[in-house]
Amino acid sequence: MTITQRELESRLWAAANALRGPVDPADFKTYVFPMLFWKWISDTWVHEHDAAFDEYGDDLDAEIEADFHRFDVPEGTLWSEVTEKVTNLGAEIAKAFQRIEMANPRSLAGVFGDASWGNKERIPESALLGLIQAFNKIRLDPSTVSHDLLGAGYEYLLKNFADESGKKAGEFFTPREVVNLLVGILQPEPGESVYDPSCGSGGMLVATINQLRESGKDHRTLRAYGQEINLTTASIARMNLFLHEIEDFDIKRGDTLRAPAFKAPSGAVRQFDAVIANPPFSLANWGADRWSSDPRAICGVPPARNGDYAFVQHMVSSMKPGSGRVGVVMSHGALFRGGAEAKIRQGLIDKDLLEAVVGLPPNLFYSTSIPACLLIFRNQKSAERKQHVLFVDGSARFVKGKNQNLMSEEDVRVLIEAYQTGNDADGEDGANVRLVPFEEIEQNGFDLNIGRYIRVAAEEAADLGTALVAYADARQHRMETEAVMFERFATAGIDLSMFEASDE
Repeated sequence: MTITQRELESRLWAAANALRGPVDPADFKTYVFPMLFWKWISDTWVHEHDAAFDEYGDDLDAEIEADFHRFDVPEGTLWSEVTEKVTNLGAEIAKAFQRIEMANPRSLAGVFGDASWGNKERIPESALLGLIQAFNKIRLDPSTVSHDLLGAGYEYLLKNFADESGKKAGEFFTPREVVNLLVGILQPEPGESVYDPSCGSGGMLVATINQLRESGKDHRTLRAYGQEINLTTASIARMNLFLHEIEDFDIKRGDTLRAPAFKAPSGAVRQFDAVIANPPFSLANWGADRWSSDPRAICGVPPARNGDYAFVQHMVSSMKPGSGRVGVVMSHGALFRGGAEAKIRQGLIDKDLLEAVVGLPPNLFYSTSIPACLLIFRNQKSAERKQHVLFVDGSARFVKGKNQNLMSEEDVRVLIEAYQTGNDADGEDGANVRLVPFEEIEQNGFDLNIGRYIRVAAEEAADLGTALVAYADARQHRMETEAVMFERFATAGIDLSMFEASDE
């Protein structure tokens, strides 16, 4: 008996709600996704076992059965075998996860994350039992839930967990309309490689695969790679890709800027056809001290207090010659900040790598309310775009939401078409577009602020966003300067009581 998407979403959310109260909503994902993945593995294994027995009957042996299973599930680790235990249930679950990972070292090592299942203060046994009871109402084998449906259910949970987590959600979830816009601009093709250096929960990689599927192209030949610094989030990404029936992928955990995980035999960073990311905005303490001799600093070393252009240069360095292209989400501050960042911007433009700047509406993201933009780079630009940068203003393309603004499918389509054609597809209701020669950008001191080149459709909103970014940068700089000053005063033995460093 199959299940509808609405029924699946309702039951999955009921499982998550079983934790409400003793568990912080921001931590729901830490417990719900491993349990969902385990239930899926267990139900699928039983379904495959039944299929093997139906075909071979009493002649079925372990060697024959192994061909029916995608994952090895050791005896005593199935959902039904473990969840019926009555003492130290959390610890028993942790043991089952460890045994399943050890039985599948190449595919599942570390996939269940590092949650403290046996810590009854973190997750009381009553909450764990509620979670199990909710999942007992859902069969997750292929005869009940297709991969498409299960993947959609996973995405539904991710979105709901992001809504519950507020600003913390920016660490693992990018609004899907922004993801679809980036994927639509980069247009990965079958046989290519796609890489996300700050992959979060894997949404951009999944969207890439889905776009190929929906367009009738063979997604199975596309190879997906990602790196994520947070262990729990990296595990969620791997589960996400498995549940979307994606097999040719490699997600590694680690700090991309300090220790990039994907390397070529020469020791340089590995290169890919499409590089796509929404890295953390204005990351401080990102490892600037290691970049003075880093070959990724192709246009200079970014400031220690802001890693935006470290991510940009890492991604540009990761582009394949010829086919390589990059799409990265940045705050508007990256378009106009001075100092080292201005020199890096100039270098990227001089090398003719920057193809387009796409302005996004305000308040799309969980982590910030200021407007953001997309920077698009290409290793080889088309003839008409050489020595030019395309500016697309999409600041007016949104639907007002309660907590966040949204972009409709039509909004996304219009911006993709504006990027592809260089024209405003829908007249006054579309997106303002302009192809700007390098000479004009140079005259503006390599400032890429969209308002310098386009009379923006939502001028007030864009100006407010720019002002907020500038204010935040100036405020941070003042706080850092004051901290250094007071440290020197203290070292010199000067009484600090007459000075009050206020951040009110």
